Amino acid sequence: MPNPTAAMLVIGDEILSGRTRDANMHHLAGQLTEAGITLSEVRIVSDDHDAIVAAVNALRAAWGTVFTSGGIGPTHDDITADAIGAAFGVGVDIREDARALLAAHYARTGSELNAARLRMARIPEGATLIDNPVSVAPGFTIGNVHVMAGVPSVFQAMVASVLPTLTGGQPLTSTSTRIDRGEGDIAGPLGELAEAFPDLSLGSYPFQKDGKFGANIVIRGQDADRVSEATERLQTLL
Repeated sequence: MPNPTAAMLVIGDEILSGRTRDANMHHLAGQLTEAGITLSEVRIVSDDHDAIVAAVNALRAAWGTVFTSGGIGPTHDDITADAIGAAFGVGVDIREDARALLAAHYARTGSELNAARLRMARIPEGATLIDNPVSVAPGFTIGNVHVMAGVPSVFQAMVASVLPTLTGGQPLTSTSTRIDRGEGDIAGPLGELAEAFPDLSLGSYPFQKDGKFGANIVIRGQDADRVSEATERLQTLL
């Protein structure tokens, strides 16, 4: 039985400009693999309202669960909450439970809950809050979309909060075999192996070292015995 599916939407001009290196996709992919959920698609969009709306609607229709990263902070370019509200056709306003969390946090730290910080309490109607033990400002879930901060430490904490609520599948098993031959030499045998094991994923990741070509062959699947059998066949073929 196929595993549940997920997609990720990374939001932010800073990612597309190259000013910030995204670490959240790598973290999410690893966590979902362990949970037996297949990350099937990742998109990156700018801080553009219509682009976010279109991407959210496409991804939530295509895949079982969607995670978003970025754009729920206090500044003018943090427009994710409004875009998510538009995607679902619901209003967005300050939620009392979110405001109370922020008020208590800033009172403890001796800071002011000003208008900018209060933007982080704006939540789409009908959404549930995602706990943020790092910096308090919550994410939220609406439908099958989980909306999270872009700061890696906060994103990771929110993922840890959401994952136990999802239905997982069979965690994937993988092996990696180094082959010191160019891909052109091993393409034929790899094709035969892929045909013999259609239930497994075979990936070839080439490298060059000391002027010589090679590839790491990664075999992944839900059935550990099948992965082992395919790995042994690979070693026989090559």
